[in-house]
Amino acid sequence: MSFFSFELDPALAADPVFDLHKHGKMEIALTVPLASRDHLSLAYTPGVARVCEAIAADAELYPDYTWTANTVAVVTDGSAVLGLGNIGAKAAMPVMEGKAILFKQFGGVDSIPICLDTQDVDGIIAAVKAMAPSFGGINLEDISAPRCFEIERRLDAELDIPVFHDDQHGTAVVTLAALRNAATLLGRRFGDLRVVISGAGAAGVAITQMLIAAGIDGANVIICDSRGIVHAERGDLTPIKAELAATTNLSGRTGGIGEALIGADVLIGVSGGQIEESAVAGMAPGGIIFAMANPTPEVAPAIAHKYAAIVATGRSDFPNQINNVLAFPGIFRGALDVRATTITERMKVAAADAIAAVVSDDLSADAIVPSPLDPRVAPAVSAAVAAAAQADGVARRTAPAAPEQRTAPVR
Repeated sequence: MSFFSFELDPALAADPVFDLHKHGKMEIALTVPLASRDHLSLAYTPGVARVCEAIAADAELYPDYTWTANTVAVVTDGSAVLGLGNIGAKAAMPVMEGKAILFKQFGGVDSIPICLDTQDVDGIIAAVKAMAPSFGGINLEDISAPRCFEIERRLDAELDIPVFHDDQHGTAVVTLAALRNAATLLGRRFGDLRVVISGAGAAGVAITQMLIAAGIDGANVIICDSRGIVHAERGDLTPIKAELAATTNLSGRTGGIGEALIGADVLIGVSGGQIEESAVAGMAPGGIIFAMANPTPEVAPAIAHKYAAIVATGRSDFPNQINNVLAFPGIFRGALDVRATTITERMKVAAADAIAAVVSDDLSADAIVPSPLDPRVAPAVSAAVAAAAQADGVARRTAPAAPEQRTAPVR
């Protein structure tokens, strides 16, 4: 029962989307009884004081006797929300609530959406650091590039809990999983793929770095931004693009997306900008196109299928949806289970490999990644991530033999 009461505009009241979002999509629920004086004395005063004193004496008890071991902050400044752009903190809240309920439903992870009313890098870092003791991990969301790179880097260095910018790494993890399976299905050697990435923002940068870390030769990767191919001779590159230019496109190709795609095996779109059919036609035959912009893919699937053997988008109404929900719930589940201090590159690659393996026995051109609703995904990802954390020495405890899947009941 809601305690709120207000009249909605009649036009909005007739819209099922607004009906679903009315009063938000989540609530706080109790995990202990609170129906008697004895319950009150245990859950609150005087009993709670004993727990406080124990934690004050030994901070290692903190995650065992608070909710923090299973709780993530979903933090945004509203500067790069979906395809809507810089819409601000309040307008971003429905998306952050959505992220929080996906965490709960698919990974059993509790999370709190936090929309910060500042877009100042130092202000965001200070705010997140100040509230970090309340959480076991930080999921950064919808923060625009290039500020997102510095924010994540500094928070990861200064906090002892996992910090993960999902727009970068969640997208990269699922893209890697999809590309591994696509290459397998087509009988291609993964490391030899010639890849063009359209978009040099948060997702484009992370995808580039992850594909190279996973074995693709950086010399065979070309990145395009709004001004064309990223190459070492350009004088307008940001520091992060300059770093990428030093490790990619080693042939020094110049020009626009059309020149980049000549002979390419793979096109990965994370830019939102439309790509002309004439440019796509220059790709090597029988290739791979991931056009992931929402709601309008960079290349319409009907056109992409004319030139590629495998096509994926970010949309749920086409096959092969490359959706971050395949990654982030299981990644945080695994990281929290071992109380990891950070999320390493090996943990991300392990997550991608686990996602790919879920459908490895049933691969087809229309099924290179699992459905976001596949119940096998999060447990597989969490187990792989926990094992990778232990291998990398960033785990503070051994993963439970059978992690409890604390998913939310559907009511």
